[in-house]
Amino acid sequence: MKIHDSILELVGNTPIIRLNSVVQNFPGNYYTKFEAFNPGHSNKDRIAIHIIEQAEKQGLLKPGSTIIETTSGNTGFSLAMVCQIKGYQCILAVTSKSSKDKIEMLRSLGAKVYVCPANVKADDPRSYYQVAKRLHNEINDSIYINQYFNHLNTEAHYLTTGPEIWQQTEGRITHLVASSGTGGTISGSARYLKEQNPNIQIIGVDAYGSVLKKYHETGELDTNEIYPYRIEGLGKNLIPTATDFSAIDLFEKVTDEDSAHTAREITQKEGMFVGYTSGAAFQAVKQLNDRNYFNDQSQVVIIFPDHGSKYISKIYNEEWMIAQGFLDAVHSNQQNEV
Repeated sequence: MKIHDSILELVGNTPIIRLNSVVQNFPGNYYTKFEAFNPGHSNKDRIAIHIIEQAEKQGLLKPGSTIIETTSGNTGFSLAMVCQIKGYQCILAVTSKSSKDKIEMLRSLGAKVYVCPANVKADDPRSYYQVAKRLHNEINDSIYINQYFNHLNTEAHYLTTGPEIWQQTEGRITHLVASSGTGGTISGSARYLKEQNPNIQIIGVDAYGSVLKKYHETGELDTNEIYPYRIEGLGKNLIPTATDFSAIDLFEKVTDEDSAHTAREITQKEGMFVGYTSGAAFQAVKQLNDRNYFNDQSQVVIIFPDHGSKYISKIYNEEWMIAQGFLDAVHSNQQNEV
């Protein structure tokens, strides 16, 4: 019988799917690495299982141990899923920017969730970074995943996502486009792909209000660049060591509004129910295409990191879109209601 022993055996080996309607008249070919096919509906399943299994091998975990992490939602969901199966406690510090859907999903998997203010400095004791550190110091027999500064985050994608993309495209990939938050996905994938073909162009996607693009270009952390923005899991107000900036060729910044509309466009035109950062990643491709960045030989893989179900109360909610100024009430789908 072809039976899996647990849902964790389904992590990875996600499909690459050709994009069609949204890339009409674009030169080259465009595909998505569709990470929503992971059992936790995001690419963060990869790092959750890899980091926890490495901790087990080092003897850092035993039944009943507590795993603590900062998360915008996806890593937390993946960790909570793994903890349920392996018998660990899970405590998560999340930013108040995380959607209500994500927070309720975390709690439904048995995680204890601390919601922390989003728009405070990283060293503020109220920030989700500092709350997670404090809880780790207070709770015996706990480990802090610390994905932003954990090399295993990057290693997980070097060992899985990068090789999968190379094999699935038969080495024909010319460009990889991925949103950058912790930087683990883009850095690990890029490192592997560059080893196979150093000419592959790696494009990171950043948010306005984040410091990553300028740091990549100048080596300077400019705090004047920091201001509140809405996209979850994209950009940063600090420099994560999990990001290998040397493996990234270019950063492209996108706006909250454009990314929200582009996610909705992908859902409506391609039938792929994608999350906010997926919209951001493809918005970057659209902007680059407008500047004639690609050509007829381009084979572009775009990582869509998670599923749209985690954003029902945000980008797929008409009232939220109107409240953000992203959608005029006159043009919303509400006009079709009877």
